[in-house]
Amino acid sequence: MRKTMMRSVVAVLLSMLLAGCARESAPAPVHFFADGQPPTLAEWNLLRVADGRLKLNAGVVPYDLNTPLFSDYAHKLRTVWMPKGQAAQYRADEAFDFPVGTIFSKTFYYPRSQAGGDAVLRSADDGPELRGGGLELAKVRLVETRLLLRRQQGWVALPYVWNAEQTEARLMRSGALISLSLVAADGQREAAEYQVPDQNQCAGCHGVDMKSKALQPIGPKARHLNRDFAYDDGLSNQIARWTRAGYLHGAPAAAAAPRDANWRDTKAGLDARARAYLDINCGHCHSPKGPGNTSGLWLDAATQEPMRLGRCKLPIAAGKGTGDFRHDIVPGKPDQSILLYRMRSDDPSVMMPELGRSVVHTEGVRLIRDWIAAQQGQCG
Repeated sequence: MRKTMMRSVVAVLLSMLLAGCARESAPAPVHFFADGQPPTLAEWNLLRVADGRLKLNAGVVPYDLNTPLFSDYAHKLRTVWMPKGQAAQYRADEAFDFPVGTIFSKTFYYPRSQAGGDAVLRSADDGPELRGGGLELAKVRLVETRLLLRRQQGWVALPYVWNAEQTEARLMRSGALISLSLVAADGQREAAEYQVPDQNQCAGCHGVDMKSKALQPIGPKARHLNRDFAYDDGLSNQIARWTRAGYLHGAPAAAAAPRDANWRDTKAGLDARARAYLDINCGHCHSPKGPGNTSGLWLDAATQEPMRLGRCKLPIAAGKGTGDFRHDIVPGKPDQSILLYRMRSDDPSVMMPELGRSVVHTEGVRLIRDWIAAQQGQCG
């Protein structure tokens, strides 16, 4: 009897000890800073390094876009988090209306190359962003994590740069320049000067409305999010998932929501793929409201007028940026089109987009070249 009681006491004590250890090892909840600029990414408790992986905290939801923005072939792990009981309001054509307390994170990384050093793989595929509990750090090189957070006064952008050991990311308000060697599948190398933007440069893309000049999210729009994502518990449409998670109100069924094409999906059609590519890479600036509106070249998804899309349109200003060509797009003649000339340049005084890349997106250039070549007609 006494031995039985002793075993019971030991079992209870062991159970209490294990429970205490479990509580101690559980990650702290996400912390939203209503003001200030925390010097380390870890203070937000969105992402954590544990067991050789970069993991997401509870309530932090990964997502992806139908067609992503090109950033020197970097892969991106995108996440969203909102305070308990708060949700975004659905809007069909603009970024959703997100509540105060929302935090977006975007971690830029590359698959590692066996060559070591500054060599990373140059891959056009974003690949699986999150599998088996997180990014396996031995297989990737983390570069930076950008936060875009909604405070009472509006959206704020904070860039954090990862150290070489991949144990910590620190705030770099002035940005950074990181030298990389991109290794293609055939072994060819290309030098890239990857630029982490400073806080002012963030407004160059996220200041999508010239009147307000306020920062706004770019990716979380219905047409970009309306796709399936391979969550750890199975494949699910992202808009439906956000709704079930309590992060989105007012959304229709996925079939009734707008959807941009995947730029690499040949089944989607050439025009749909090219327009999706131009929308995400150029449309936030080149739109009726954006900083590039004075150019008269509007590349957002809503624009349908052929001349606004560049067809036989004369440039507003001549000079080096035009390559001495006459029209933004010459139907059937991509090599005489200013749009393609600027896309295939890596000269900072010529290239477009002018921020966010240091190398040419070969596959993107090929897509737009094919799109222009397929157009018919003549410019007067």
